[in-house]
Amino acid sequence: MDTVNKQLMHQIVEGDISREDIREMLKMNPKDKERFFTYIEVLQERVNWDDPILLRISDNLYVVRKPNGERVTQCHCGHDFGDYRINWKTGCNVRVRKTAESIGEVYYPSPACPEPEWTQIREFYCPSCFHQLGVEAAPPGYPFIFEVLPDIDRLYREFLDRPLDDESPDWYKDKTLEKMAQWGQAIP
Repeated sequence: MDTVNKQLMHQIVEGDISREDIREMLKMNPKDKERFFTYIEVLQERVNWDDPILLRISDNLYVVRKPNGERVTQCHCGHDFGDYRINWKTGCNVRVRKTAESIGEVYYPSPACPEPEWTQIREFYCPSCFHQLGVEAAPPGYPFIFEVLPDIDRLYREFLDRPLDDESPDWYKDKTLEKMAQWGQAIP
């Protein structure tokens, strides 16, 4: 196997790939440079919107490029969470499990349950399609965990050999605190 074709990539994304095909892919040396772009093409076919996917960051979340040039985090349903440099969790509906009873609904057996005085379980849901997009366990009052801020420009330039036309050092900067500061100014 020299390349990963589109049919095989569909099987990978669907989770239907055979063990033999997995072994063959792992043995590829060098790796197929077009594999990432075939993957993106398959992902693009699975969504109902046209914004180009730059990177998939979880099962239902993507970094996409909008027609105006913005790079945003977008749900598979099309919900736009805004600038991908701002933690997408700040735009979610959040359920916080902070009692032993509510935590016990998702942890079993009970000795495995975190203590509510020390830990709360946060569940993040898309405000449009209500898919659960993430879960985190954190101490009460701890800020939302920003799990990934990808350096997309570096990925495309150094690893994929296809620099993006809007490459800029400003794209790789966490802007979550700026959004939170705006929230603070809005409080009377």
